[in-house]
Amino acid sequence: MPANPFRASFRTQFLLGFLACAGLMGYALYAQHVQGFEPCPLCIFQRVAVIALGVVFLLGALHGPRGRGGRAAWGVLALLAAGAGIAVAGRHVWLQNLPPDQVPACGPPFEFMRETLPLAELVSKVLRGSGECANIDWTLLGLSMPAWVLISFVALALWAGYAAFRR
Repeated sequence: MPANPFRASFRTQFLLGFLACAGLMGYALYAQHVQGFEPCPLCIFQRVAVIALGVVFLLGALHGPRGRGGRAAWGVLALLAAGAGIAVAGRHVWLQNLPPDQVPACGPPFEFMRETLPLAELVSKVLRGSGECANIDWTLLGLSMPAWVLISFVALALWAGYAAFRR
């Protein structure tokens, strides 16, 4: 692999994207199981988006298309997954920055909703957010975990776009 990752092959760049997603999920699981931070419903959706993006990166790396069309197809899939993650993380950051009197009331636990609601209604309720999603339990350099996830999704979207659409 070249010393400069921007000069690496599509396959290597997508493998690096996969490793970044694996690192994000590794830290999310560490924060949950070792540090004791329980994920809210929006956090769970962000994890799904990280996993989806990681799968796209891994499959793109394994495929390693030679032509521009193949790289572009993997790039579009990665951008769609990253876009979904940006939307969910952006909503989460927005909820966390609402004035306290505008924060939605806490709803039932995610597990209960998952067992009792149809999928479309579950997704709708989760994306509306709840009071528990507005809590900030962890910060680094003044930014909450969802803010860092949002930054990560933007960076990974830029990375995927560069890898897929560069000349």
